Amino acid sequence: MLTDSGNKQEQNTGSDHIAAIDLGSNSFHMVVAKISHGEIRVVDKLGEKVQLAAGLNEFGEITPAAQQRALDCLRRFQQRIDDFDSASVQIVGTNALRAAKKKTDFLREAKEITGHPIEIISGREEARLIYLGVAHTLADDEGNRLVIDIGGGSTELIIGERFETKALESLHMGCVSFRENYFPEGLITEQAINKAVKHASRELFSIKSRYRSLGWEHCVGASGSIKAVINALRHLGLAEEAITLKSLKELKLRLIQQGHSDKLLELGVKAERSSIFAAGFSVLYACFKVLGIKEMEFTSGALREGLLYDILGRIRHEDVRERSLQSMQSRYGIDVPHAERVEKTAIHAYKQLASNWNLGSEECENLLRWASKVFEVGLSIAHAQYHKHGAYLVYNSDLPGFSRLTQLHLSTIVRTHRRKFTDEPFDGMSKSEAKMLKRLCVIFRLAVALTAERSKPESEFTISVDEDCLTLDMGKGWLEQNPLNAAILELEQDLLRKQGYILLLSQS
Repeated sequence: MLTDSGNKQEQNTGSDHIAAIDLGSNSFHMVVAKISHGEIRVVDKLGEKVQLAAGLNEFGEITPAAQQRALDCLRRFQQRIDDFDSASVQIVGTNALRAAKKKTDFLREAKEITGHPIEIISGREEARLIYLGVAHTLADDEGNRLVIDIGGGSTELIIGERFETKALESLHMGCVSFRENYFPEGLITEQAINKAVKHASRELFSIKSRYRSLGWEHCVGASGSIKAVINALRHLGLAEEAITLKSLKELKLRLIQQGHSDKLLELGVKAERSSIFAAGFSVLYACFKVLGIKEMEFTSGALREGLLYDILGRIRHEDVRERSLQSMQSRYGIDVPHAERVEKTAIHAYKQLASNWNLGSEECENLLRWASKVFEVGLSIAHAQYHKHGAYLVYNSDLPGFSRLTQLHLSTIVRTHRRKFTDEPFDGMSKSEAKMLKRLCVIFRLAVALTAERSKPESEFTISVDEDCLTLDMGKGWLEQNPLNAAILELEQDLLRKQGYILLLSQS
């Protein structure tokens, strides 16, 4: 059932409005906000319990019923963002979609409905965004803070100070998965809670030493599971502003006394939250015990708010993705002047080809820019096969701001920027996705070929395309004056031909 916790006073959707949609393991949420004087003011909040994680079958695939619930929810969300432009909307999938098998058809239908791509983000990226959302709802105090968010399929734990994170973790434990494992029939027993707490404790032991070493001045909880716990504690008169281990121990006894999720209304637990309450409580209890948390406050900021501030940052050209790649450049000793030379050449070619090749999206141009910055990271491992080493590093590194799909696309361009141009890196992609990415790879390969001498200014050239036949005009005498580039381009003609692309070299 769709819930609306926002106001409806402002329904305009101009360029001053942005929207974030979180496809969570338990619920889907959308928040719409207005940018006013550089600040974000929430206009609407919509949510619906889709229970995507519970809708994965024994093979890890999304069942038809769960898929229908999800798509129907997105149709309702879409009506609110119908005329938002692509830069103003961000839709992310979290643990359930990370885990789901054979989800291509669902993601395609979801994109067709919303008009926007669904980005499946890593656990650590989810943690980063949660912290960003929480940090903007709290006072800008000095000192470390520990932020915990218990979701349907994962729990994120972050230590940060002000707006900067110091430790990010996403652990595979959540209220939906724990309900299925320990409270499947709604029965709440001491044995079931103890087993759930023990499971969560094992997960937490992997981060216990580091987190307690970093330390924190105060602890903050976010999202529905922790909100439900503090509401229950307040209802029972066990807490006012903060959760303590003592209050959790008392709540544990009350849960065992009730004995079933159907009876949790008496504890102040909402009906829609009752089936997963004991599971979320068990994870939170383990966090207090293992990490030695003394007390925890609750904040309304979380993933969706983090997405809004991430969108705002991109609008202001404070893109965390740029910082991530600059950090990678520094870490692996990238030749930055050469990277800039390749980028200018690639974008010069892209702007001439984008229209005829249907590559007009901002994401396409960004992929070329980003690939230019990091295509040589593999040289830090070895020169031989460095394009393969680089692709591995780009895909498997933690790159804040990037979705898993974007990292896959970026690593594919890095992987194919030299040597053989085969179908292997595109295996598993849809036909349209592979076509788009191969065309970007062609552009990038040519940019690398045209800057092979590494020291000269970017070359002036024109390039045109008719279907998959490219004509590259370097100007009179250029090929004779640049024999290295000429040899590489001649080799490139043969390599591209194997993928169905014809490269004609002209000197008009």
